[in-house]
Amino acid sequence: MEIILEKAGTYAEAFTTPDEPLLKEIEAFTMENHPQSHMISGHLQGQLLSQISSMIRPERILEIGTFVGYSALCLAKGLRPDGVLHTIELREADAQTARAYFDRSPYKERICIHTGDALTVMEQLKENWDLVFIDADKINYTRYYEAVFPFVKKGGWIIADNVLFHGEVLKTPLKGKNAKAIDQFNRHILADNRVEHVMLTVRDGLMIIRKK
Repeated sequence: MEIILEKAGTYAEAFTTPDEPLLKEIEAFTMENHPQSHMISGHLQGQLLSQISSMIRPERILEIGTFVGYSALCLAKGLRPDGVLHTIELREADAQTARAYFDRSPYKERICIHTGDALTVMEQLKENWDLVFIDADKINYTRYYEAVFPFVKKGGWIIADNVLFHGEVLKTPLKGKNAKAIDQFNRHILADNRVEHVMLTVRDGLMIIRKK
């Protein structure tokens, strides 16, 4: 289902800061070789994540769902000089790919990648977060949100990706476990009086959430 006009997206990308060479390499290689290449954030969304992170200037970032490392490198651009980004990936193969790219980046010493179940890893991290990016399995979005929320600083931010889920959340009736889970998550945020939030219709939808 087309939810963003292709021409509008192409136009927007043309007037967005170009990616750095490493990000271009990651995207090109992933699109050509990875069976789930559609999962990569891509140029427009990646630059948006970089801009948001640069505005927040976080000391601690948590990313739930590394994939091949593209979005982590975008988010890392806004880190303070002493800042650290922790990212969690379930699949070992993708974690190894991301790690290789991290090692070639300026953020090699400031990105910590963890492999395994995100909820389990999150319990082991003793940090308070300025910025959290949720982009993992859709079924557990609400669980990830509630698990991390107590550790988000007051005034801190949570960004959730894929909140339009390929337009499936716009259909009636809802079909598929992922679309239903994302719709449930969106409604959960809407009812949460602990936060303020805005949904952006960029790519597959981003929910920007600020903890009061």
